[in-house]
Amino acid sequence: MDIIPAIDIINGKCVRLTQGDFNQQKQYNENPLEVAQLFESVGLKRLHLVDLDGARQKKIINHKVLENIAKHTKLKIDFGGGVQSDDDIKLAFDSGAAQVTGGSIAIRQPNLFEKWLQQYGEERIILGADVKDGKIAISGWQETSDISVTSFIQRYWQKGIKYVICTDVNKDGMLAGASVELYQQLRQDLPHIHLIASGGVSSLQDLINLKNMGMQGAIVGKAIYEYKINLEELKIFIN
Repeated sequence: MDIIPAIDIINGKCVRLTQGDFNQQKQYNENPLEVAQLFESVGLKRLHLVDLDGARQKKIINHKVLENIAKHTKLKIDFGGGVQSDDDIKLAFDSGAAQVTGGSIAIRQPNLFEKWLQQYGEERIILGADVKDGKIAISGWQETSDISVTSFIQRYWQKGIKYVICTDVNKDGMLAGASVELYQQLRQDLPHIHLIASGGVSSLQDLINLKNMGMQGAIVGKAIYEYKINLEELKIFIN
C-alpha cells in the first residue's frame, strides 16, 4: 500500500483544516518544500498536494509551491484544488504534477473531466470522491450534491478511471480513525478500482488496517503533523 503524505496550502503555507472548515485551520510550516523534503528523506515517494486557495477560488493559485517541490524533490506529486479548466490542468502538469485529482469538476463539468481522462490517460487523472453522509461533496466541501459515492465512482470507472481518492469529510482532520465501513463497502461494490483512503487516519494501526482491507493507498496528514504517527514508523510500508 502506498503511504501518501498530504500538504495542504493556504497563502503558500502548509496548513490543515478540520472537516474542510476554513475557519478551523492550523498552520504547521511556512515552507512546504521543507516539509516535502522531510517526507522524501525517510523514503516516501509520493505526495498529495492540495491548493486550498484554489479550491475556494475555482482556479489554481499556488502553482509556484507545486513547481518548487517538483523541482527540488523526486516525489511523485498528485495535485488538486482549483483545477477547473484546460488552462488549469495544463498549468498543473507544466508545474510538475505527475497526476491531477479532479472532484468538483467531475460533477459540474463531466464532459470536460472525461476529455481530460482521454487526453492525459488513466495514469495521470485521479477521481476525487469526497463523501459527506454517503453523498459527494464539492467546492472544497462547501456544498453537498445528491449523488451517491458508489454511483459516482461507477460512472467514471465505465469511462476509464483507474485511481480514486475517497475522503470522508466527516472524518477529515478529526484524528478519530479512518472510515473503515465506507471503504469496506466500496471495496465490495467496486473491486476493480484502485482505491486510496483519505481522512481520519490517526495511528499506525489505522494504516495497517487499511492495508489489510486491500486499499491501494492511504493519505496521511494531520496524524503526521500532530506527531500521532512518527515518520520513521512509515518505513514498514516502504519497499
